[in-house]
Amino acid sequence: QVQLVESGGGLVQAGGSLRLSCVVSGRTISDLPMGWFRQAPGKEREFVATIDWSGNYRYYTNSVKGRFTISRDNAENTVFLQMMSLKPEDTAVYSCAARRTAYSGTTAAAGSYDYWGQGTQVTVSS
Repeated sequence: QVQLVESGGGLVQAGGSLRLSCVVSGRTISDLPMGWFRQAPGKEREFVATIDWSGNYRYYTNSVKGRFTISRDNAENTVFLQMMSLKPEDTAVYSCAARRTAYSGTTAAAGSYDYWGQGTQVTVSS
């Protein structure tokens, strides 16, 4: 059984930083693309960032480019999301996700991910 557990969320002032972690158990992620998504109250789930299995390709939604960095440590079976210069509009529950098929491509489509974590709350105050 594949499980994803996020941590690192919290309350931070605008302009601050947080680092989210997503630890995966039940399967190695070394050959899987991974992604981060977020959902604010009353809004649809939104793609944030994705990284390919090797870590060499990363893709971000426009609103976080230059502020967020996705990375991975395959030895630790963990994916990270470093968030800087946070804004109130970044407030949401952040979830990580994994695709099931080894060496499959990265995608921003939530429906293409097979495994999801429960999420961690990020709140940015103005």
